[in-house]
Amino acid sequence: MKKIKFLMMAMIAFMASATFVSCGDDDDNEKYSNMERYQREVDAVVKSQKKNTKAILLVAFGSTWQQAYDAFDLTKREYEKEFPGYDVYLSFSSAICINRAMAAENTTARSFYEPKYWLEAFGRVQYSEIIVQSMQVIPGEEFSRVVNALKDFANNSNGDLDDKYLAGMTLKLGLPLMYAEEDVTLLANALNANFASWANKGAMLFMGHGNPDTYDTYKANVRYSQLETALQKLNKNYFVGTVDMMDNFKVQVRDRMLANGLTSGNVYCAPLMSIAGDHAHNDMAGDDDAWDGGFVVNKEGEVEDTSWKMYFDHMGYTIDAETYKDNGSNGLVKGLLEYSNVRALYKNHTRNAEVVDYYHSMYPEE
Repeated sequence: MKKIKFLMMAMIAFMASATFVSCGDDDDNEKYSNMERYQREVDAVVKSQKKNTKAILLVAFGSTWQQAYDAFDLTKREYEKEFPGYDVYLSFSSAICINRAMAAENTTARSFYEPKYWLEAFGRVQYSEIIVQSMQVIPGEEFSRVVNALKDFANNSNGDLDDKYLAGMTLKLGLPLMYAEEDVTLLANALNANFASWANKGAMLFMGHGNPDTYDTYKANVRYSQLETALQKLNKNYFVGTVDMMDNFKVQVRDRMLANGLTSGNVYCAPLMSIAGDHAHNDMAGDDDAWDGGFVVNKEGEVEDTSWKMYFDHMGYTIDAETYKDNGSNGLVKGLLEYSNVRALYKNHTRNAEVVDYYHSMYPEE
């Protein structure tokens, strides 16, 4: 079921990127392809906003929720304040999110573009240093897209950048939140600082995304299990599950809770994702409910069409519905970027960004 869903989403993304018509006059629409129009639009933004010789590109998967946009905007403002000397830009890697944002699906229209357009524009104005900061939580499938964008840029995939410029400029990569095992402990401590009061009242569950087994790039899913272990050293009431990692769905989270003696009591859920979007509001805190005197577990071991909130409610736990209605100070439906101590971890990754050498000269004899 999940593989079919993934293929359908990929097809929709392809069709959207192929057919979307951006805002502009009819002459432009006829004169340029979509890719050319996107590049022209990004080029114009970079030319108008370039103030420094160095740039930071924050790359997120994307969203269509205003709450997510607010979190991204807050993060971008902090970067601009704490990284003087750098121009800061924000990019989405998801074609679906980009096109839905442009179409103003849930809020006012916003223009977000894929990393390849920003990097090409950076190369055209010749920034001397570019840091690309992955806003992913784990180094999974989405992170691999970030890496591939850097490789294409460094190797002048469009063939129109100055080869000598590419050979001399500095390209850096800021790693995802839980790239290395030592990052897990740092995140566990930050989460505990934010959620200890909830964990002291009952089971505190975090819902990450995860990768399907066939897309577990860099074998990154292990970070969720490591995070649960690290959190449970601080409080046994912490658990970490996902929406896409095999053997770590909400059903398996409950199995681990039962094994730890948590057969009843309060259950609180929070997204382990950079922003609170569809997964947080629907898969975690939504009202979807397939209960019919019981649940049917699919062949992957998951209960479909039922949110975490509704699942644990039916499993006999106490759910405080108010905590899922308010994304303010008393609510739990908040992305990781809405917490200052987690934003600080991302910024530390940017400060420690690694120089990458993806450049290969077009003229090897030189």
